[in-house]
Amino acid sequence: MSFLELEGKTILVTGVANKKSVAYHIGKTLEAEGARVLYSVRSGKRKESLSRLIDPEALFICDVENELEIQNLREAIAKTHPVLHGLVHSIAFANYSGGMKPFHETGKRDFLQAIDITCYSLISLANAFKDLFDPQASVVTVSISSTRMAAENYGYMAPAKAALDSSLCFLAKSFSAFSQVRFNSVNAGLLKTSASAGIPNYIDSYLYAEKLTLRKKALQTPEVANTAVFLLSPRSSGINGQGIVLDAGMSINYFDNEVVHKATRPE
Repeated sequence: MSFLELEGKTILVTGVANKKSVAYHIGKTLEAEGARVLYSVRSGKRKESLSRLIDPEALFICDVENELEIQNLREAIAKTHPVLHGLVHSIAFANYSGGMKPFHETGKRDFLQAIDITCYSLISLANAFKDLFDPQASVVTVSISSTRMAAENYGYMAPAKAALDSSLCFLAKSFSAFSQVRFNSVNAGLLKTSASAGIPNYIDSYLYAEKLTLRKKALQTPEVANTAVFLLSPRSSGINGQGIVLDAGMSINYFDNEVVHKATRPE
């Protein structure tokens, strides 16, 4: 048996978009540990595009904006998998199609949609699957390294992630009344994914963040996946209601000599 004790465990991974997705790397790492991984994707079109990467028999469709689809997902999985040992929530959305606006001009519909998909979907999924979870199951969501930094190009997604981070504590507390199901997050720094590519001027932020890491090398998606898999395993049994920050030291290195020099003495 491997150290992580995940062999034979059944885990649902939501939010895979393509092979660059954090969710995809988490799923494949789980499979390498011997876990039985199920995947939930947003649409039939997405399922078709992923069928070369993931066994179609393990792919389910669920648009989390639709409560009925969440219930249908639960019923479809329950037919063949009566127990879930883990759930990965890697779902987020913000509508940047109209271009970036000052935060105070954020549209109500866009803001509430971001909260619905990014945060409320975790609450809804947890509630739908509560009677399928093993009493000691682990739920892991994917958040960001800090919601206290006003990155203008990230816009109202940061408040949505802040709501997600707060919800973990309340979910952990409410589930503790009848189980030992744990809720934690991996709070990742800037990553090179297809989702991040949709953020305006993201590449500049990514390169700047890389300069601020202690190792001068950007965070890698497999590193986030490895931490998520640890949190899904029984080896992390003492961790509950927490966000594990992965930023390669960026958050303690804002006054890096090299970065300060370039900012104050540009050539």
